[in-house]
Amino acid sequence: MALHPYDLYDVRSLLTDEERAVQDAVARFTDERVLPIIGDCFDQARFPHDLVPEMAGLGLLGATLPEAYGCAGLNSVSYGLICQELERGDSGLRSFASVQSSLCMYPIFAYGSEDQRRRWLPDMAKGEVIGCFGLTEAHGGSDPANMKTHAKRDGDDWVLNGSKMWITNGNLAHVAIVWAQTEDGIQGFLVEKDFAGFTAQEIKHKMSLRASVTSALYFDGVRVPEANRLPNVKGLKGPLGCLTQARYGITWGPIGAAIACLDEALNYSKERILFERPVAATQSAQIKMADWARRITTAQLLSLQLGRLKDAGNMQPTQVSLAKWNNCRMAIDIAREARDLLGGAGITTEHSPIRHALNLESVITYEGTETVHQLVVGRELTGINAF
Repeated sequence: MALHPYDLYDVRSLLTDEERAVQDAVARFTDERVLPIIGDCFDQARFPHDLVPEMAGLGLLGATLPEAYGCAGLNSVSYGLICQELERGDSGLRSFASVQSSLCMYPIFAYGSEDQRRRWLPDMAKGEVIGCFGLTEAHGGSDPANMKTHAKRDGDDWVLNGSKMWITNGNLAHVAIVWAQTEDGIQGFLVEKDFAGFTAQEIKHKMSLRASVTSALYFDGVRVPEANRLPNVKGLKGPLGCLTQARYGITWGPIGAAIACLDEALNYSKERILFERPVAATQSAQIKMADWARRITTAQLLSLQLGRLKDAGNMQPTQVSLAKWNNCRMAIDIAREARDLLGGAGITTEHSPIRHALNLESVITYEGTETVHQLVVGRELTGINAF
């Protein structure tokens, strides 16, 4: 029996029927609705906003949260497969779903009050309310504890001042989950878009994640009601807990980007004739693509085991760091090499590898750079913090 070229270890056979059904549904959505338009969206630096209701209709937003809040109640492996199939289309679309689900809906569910959950989560699951996550600051980067944004209590309100940078969905968002220093440690606030003093400014001239909205957020004396403070967490463990959720999904996403690049390079190499034979008939091309398949297979098994650990309640942040480091590095290297195999054609967005390569420059950087994740693993091994 011939092996599937993008699943040499038959990882799909390790999935449950429900997990396979989820993957198939999102794969159809990506094939039919995303791939026909995403190259133009990237060229035009345009987020395909009209796809959001369809994503919501498929249950892709807040997919792992309980049905009581209008969500799908799926397991973590299913969420990972959602990320993989969306990023096979484009990292920008997966980033949208990741931010909405893991960085906005998750903290409301995990750290919010029941009133906050009832108010926000059903509409966010339907895609009628979009969120963004305000942690990173221009000077902070990998050191979130160095944040300057602060909130001070004033009667029944909090007064918020500061700014955030590199915020996905910022100009789309109806609500921002903003983390700020207070006299009682770092706390999270639900900042609504119409609050006076809150502005979002879209970041232009990007060469990566062009089919995604990235913004700077500014807070100038923004009054936030106490009812909009997340009551059930204080300190960095709040935002870091959200990032662990999102990073888990990111370990799956780049697998989809890598598969897209292998698929295109494989098909192109069979069609392109050089020196009277297809490029696919050369040893150099076969060795390259065989190596990509090896790396994709390793990444698939890493993320599947990570998902099983997560669903069993046993996932550790170091394990997430290892998978994000490995899988992002795997995907960006394959995208660059696939671009090379396509020759001159590889530099245009009529083919996906250059788009995926550019997008992955962001994915390998955000939510923990490669170096940060290497140091997390190093700390686990040595017991010494080298940050």
